[in-house]
Amino acid sequence: MIELLKENENLWDIFTRKEEYDPPLLDKFQRFPAYLSKNRNILEPKVSEFLIQNGLKVKYPDDREFAVCLTHDIDILRFSKSKMVYEMAKSLKRGKFGKSFRIFLNQLSERLNPLWNFDQIMYLEKKYGAKSSFYFMALEKGDTDYNYRIKDLKKELNQIIDSGWEIGLHGGHEAFHDPDMMKKEKELLENVIGKQIIGYRNHYLRFMVPTTWTFLKEAGFEYDATFGYADCVGFRNGMCHPFKPFDLTTKKCIDILEIPLTIMDSTLFEYMRLDLEEAWELTKWLVHTVEKCHGVLTIIWHNTSMDGFMLEFYEEILKYCQSQRAWMTSGEEICKWWKKNEFLGERQKME
Repeated sequence: MIELLKENENLWDIFTRKEEYDPPLLDKFQRFPAYLSKNRNILEPKVSEFLIQNGLKVKYPDDREFAVCLTHDIDILRFSKSKMVYEMAKSLKRGKFGKSFRIFLNQLSERLNPLWNFDQIMYLEKKYGAKSSFYFMALEKGDTDYNYRIKDLKKELNQIIDSGWEIGLHGGHEAFHDPDMMKKEKELLENVIGKQIIGYRNHYLRFMVPTTWTFLKEAGFEYDATFGYADCVGFRNGMCHPFKPFDLTTKKCIDILEIPLTIMDSTLFEYMRLDLEEAWELTKWLVHTVEKCHGVLTIIWHNTSMDGFMLEFYEEILKYCQSQRAWMTSGEEICKWWKKNEFLGERQKME
């Protein structure tokens, strides 16, 4: 794959994200946004299309045409007082008195907490023959964005694992450029669940090319699922397939699998400000685009989005992808399948 792409300078620069090595500007979260990219075709997986045209063949279990990697970032489990008042007022304005009451009670009981919805998410996904990944934060009091103590979730985490879903690390605010913090958070989460974790996504999609990949490899992760844009859906480096990143500094591949992000809930409705019809048409278009390349469509749907029209939208995605015969599964399963078959590995033979 590497030698094939090197022959096409434009695609090589897109694939390696050359423009991100010395970015002139970043957003307030120190992210490289889509609007700064010279690649104006981020809704088209140009690199994956090129590889398919040149003989790349990908297969999935049960002869599925493509895969959907379902993921959930667990940023918060309890509303702050100000957030609680805001959410209650919003629910009351919409006539959802029951939800408003549950939000009030969430401080008192996990059972009544609308954000404590892991079982509901798994039940919904199982209905459509799907599994997913839950990325939990392992922060301590005083850390930026601390909201819950991971040690208090041991029972829930083990239930998720025992059900066949994945637990991964949702790296804290600064972990993307702090290897010691990344390792510390990983160790804390592993100590709680009593097993090694292999998957990672950083909070706010904060990422530094190519350094974050190197830190992840050194910390012992097998795959990352951060690499996408917050401000626009699409294909950040032209790939809709998992891949091993190439470091332009060392001129070597980094031995970690990247499962690139395609769609995030807040990207559709907050950053891009789409209405429901626009969001659905774009989502379907991306599904079919990935399907044509026999690729992997990666989705983030937060636990805070499992309510109202956002929950309905997520179920529509599951229903639609099931009708298209997609393999809907976790990042862990995608990673294992990809490594087993070495579709884009160093020993990949292009037919």
